[in-house]
Amino acid sequence: MLKLWGRTNSTNVKKALWCLEELGVPYTRIDAGGAFGVVGEPAYAKKNPNKLVPCLEDGELVLWESNAIVRYLAAQYGESALWNPDPRQRAEADKWMDWTTSSLAAPFRVVFWSMVRTPAEQRDMVAVAVALEECGSLLARADQVLAEQPYLSGAAFGMGDIPLGSFIYAWFEMPIERPELPHLQAWYQRLQERPAYQRTVMIPLT
Repeated sequence: MLKLWGRTNSTNVKKALWCLEELGVPYTRIDAGGAFGVVGEPAYAKKNPNKLVPCLEDGELVLWESNAIVRYLAAQYGESALWNPDPRQRAEADKWMDWTTSSLAAPFRVVFWSMVRTPAEQRDMVAVAVALEECGSLLARADQVLAEQPYLSGAAFGMGDIPLGSFIYAWFEMPIERPELPHLQAWYQRLQERPAYQRTVMIPLT
């Protein structure tokens, strides 16, 4: 059985959990990171020298980096479900995974940590405003694509939807001012209909 180390309130861990639940692959989750510690222990650091979560163990394979875990699970257990066998179509989905990490994650982190994990009196609302504007501009790019197709992965839900989908729940649930992005919101509503998304992503923000 697969083992996944990570806490359920981590966005990066949610990616892996959501993917596993979509695929129906049996797994065991082990609390790690944040208040649970574990990541600094020598046994864990041997598996993941970055001392971060998530970390996946599948037999002799030990894998870290959330997007790499999603890609592996989709390829190994989800061909025709999450993993498109056509390299061109798969690349179209794949780029949104890396875009979420390379472009959106940094400003989004400012908003999330400020609005969810920082007491109101300690928030730097100037920094939040700047990050919100950047997030809105970035998400407008996804909105444009979703005006032409129902999913970032294309005509059907796939691995390309998982990273941004894991962030977007907090985007729509946090008490923030959001630009009108109707196609992004419609996509989010489609994700909300998925039982695996409900179980792994739509949990209280902490």
